[in-house]
Amino acid sequence: MRQFYLCIWVLLLLIVANFSYAQITKAPDRKEGDGPYPKLVIRGVTLINSTGAPPIGPIDIVVENNIIKQIISVGYPGTAINDKKRQQAGEDGKVLDCTGMYLLPGFVDMHGHIGGQTQGTPAEYVFKLWLAHGITTIRDPASGNGVKWTMEHKAKSLKNEIAAPRILCYPAFGSGWDKPISTPDEARIWVRENAKNGADGIKFFGAAPEIFKAALDENKKLGLKSACHHAQLEVGRMNVLATAQAGLTTMEHWYGLPEALFDGQTLQDYPADYNYNNEQNRFEEAGKLWKQAAKPGSERWNFVMNELLKLDFTLDPTFNIYDANRDFMRARQADWHKIYTLPSLWKFYAPSRISHGSYWFDWGTEQEIAWKENYRLWMQFVNEYKNKGGRVTAGSDSGFIYQLYGFGYIRELELLREAGFLPLEVIRAATLKGAEALGMADKIGSVEVGKFADFVILNQNPLANFKVLYGTGTIKLNENNEAERIGGVVYTVKDGIIYDAKKMLADVKAIVDKAKAEGDGELLQPGEKKIKP
Repeated sequence: MRQFYLCIWVLLLLIVANFSYAQITKAPDRKEGDGPYPKLVIRGVTLINSTGAPPIGPIDIVVENNIIKQIISVGYPGTAINDKKRQQAGEDGKVLDCTGMYLLPGFVDMHGHIGGQTQGTPAEYVFKLWLAHGITTIRDPASGNGVKWTMEHKAKSLKNEIAAPRILCYPAFGSGWDKPISTPDEARIWVRENAKNGADGIKFFGAAPEIFKAALDENKKLGLKSACHHAQLEVGRMNVLATAQAGLTTMEHWYGLPEALFDGQTLQDYPADYNYNNEQNRFEEAGKLWKQAAKPGSERWNFVMNELLKLDFTLDPTFNIYDANRDFMRARQADWHKIYTLPSLWKFYAPSRISHGSYWFDWGTEQEIAWKENYRLWMQFVNEYKNKGGRVTAGSDSGFIYQLYGFGYIRELELLREAGFLPLEVIRAATLKGAEALGMADKIGSVEVGKFADFVILNQNPLANFKVLYGTGTIKLNENNEAERIGGVVYTVKDGIIYDAKKMLADVKAIVDKAKAEGDGELLQPGEKKIKP
């Protein structure tokens, strides 16, 4: 039995290694950002909050030492501003005139890996892409750069010594030990050590039931949160319903949910020649899994949903990370790749038998059609869960499968909309629901008096078109019959510090340009060759 646990432990560590690699270049000291100020006044915005309120404006927001002190309605659209209601910032303060602009709470990315050595993505590159897209808080699941590295950057971000979102550290269960965890007592010891190291929670990939249950029980006693990617190696013994009942607080992606919905079988129907380490096998067959689950509205479907609702369980679907499975060519040709994707990351995305998420051995029409049906059923469950009061959050899992940091998160918002969320429900999932899941709703997630000054500010209305949140904006025809690019975040405010989002993107472009100049210089598609002039 111990030999069996050793094999499982080695396989799970290989999964962790594939998700986030050895330590990457540390983020440099912060040189960017305006502030913080003892008093910051943001003037004239239309506020799109996540409390369920409709947009309202013009609004002035008064911040003192990173705490929202006042939210003031200063007039009505199309009329003169009531100057008597306007606050002054004082000699050492700052007035940021955002007349006619839109302001949202800072975004929470619930699944944000901080790069990896194999992808060649330095921390500065990842952090600036996130900030450029309004992401002010991230949860790092697996914390693959190591707990010490992640905690160092968490502390620096907390003090705003680096230009980075707020970081929550969720190390992979069992990481840091030189032997497999093979008993419940060892699981409890690891969990206590993890808490002692300052971690905010745990990221699981699966474990033997008695070990998994002991770890979740100990983690819950310590008041920490948890997440799980229910890997196929262990989901046959503990699916989402079993782990949620044992104390898991958040599920990632969708693994484990269809398995909980099985009513005519107990295991995934694998073909005889299936091999989990063959990633085309793994992901091609995963695209057929929701068809094996109970039908929408069935007794089993309703039972599982209602049980998860009773447990106040959180779904973090990360729709975007598998979006390329539905249209591989579109994902490869996204506007941002040529400007903002590092050559090393582009190489990592390309078909490979050894790079995680690079399973394009022979991906075609049949696989895409299966995945489109997979999404239809998956999205139906998630939207219904939200409609019944369940918590759904926004996470990106970027750095894999042609999803770029920041850009992938905005794609997640679009996909929540596709799933049936109203635009305001999407914003709530991206902000307040993430804050709730992290246990931080008293500090972030909405623009309310007493909370931190985390904001996203842009010129266009995202409720009309989420594409205006992309760093590359979107195309619109102007009155002169000319196509022009509009949109992109203008300012990201984190802890009262004003970051120029366009400047963040310019810094990222400079990092990419430098890498191209020092290396190949081109982002070639698989099978393409350089054409000599």
